[in-house]
Amino acid sequence: MPQIDLSPLFRSAIGFDRMAELIDAAYRTDSGGYPPYNIELTAEHSYRITMAVAGFARADLEILVEHNMLSVTGARPPDDRQRQFLHRGIANRSFQRQFQLADYVRVAGADLQDGLLHIDLVRELPEAMKPRRVQIRRAPGPAED
Repeated sequence: MPQIDLSPLFRSAIGFDRMAELIDAAYRTDSGGYPPYNIELTAEHSYRITMAVAGFARADLEILVEHNMLSVTGARPPDDRQRQFLHRGIANRSFQRQFQLADYVRVAGADLQDGLLHIDLVRELPEAMKPRRVQIRRAPGPAED
């Protein structure tokens, strides 16, 4: 992958350090294609990540959120049985997939159904960040006679 220098973009920008870190992390991350996933917009401020985790039990999966980073880990116990496969197309490996979350996005819940792990996310802006209408006061005028 080619190395891209983004420093000229940030020479005159102040307070965009996190943006630079996100772009840099996106170029460094090579998560491969396992397990496959979808990201869906379910409402104006709600999202759903759906991951295909066939063969993983609830106890094999872990979801961790730390510093706006959502990590989903699947650890399969080793299969001690001796089997001879003619074709092995079902992945039997552990994984870790990470998603960078925007500010004020929190995990609302997760469930496992029919081999699909659904993780629901909600963006909740604090009251101070929401738009608000400012009342215009009447300026004091000259005294009326």
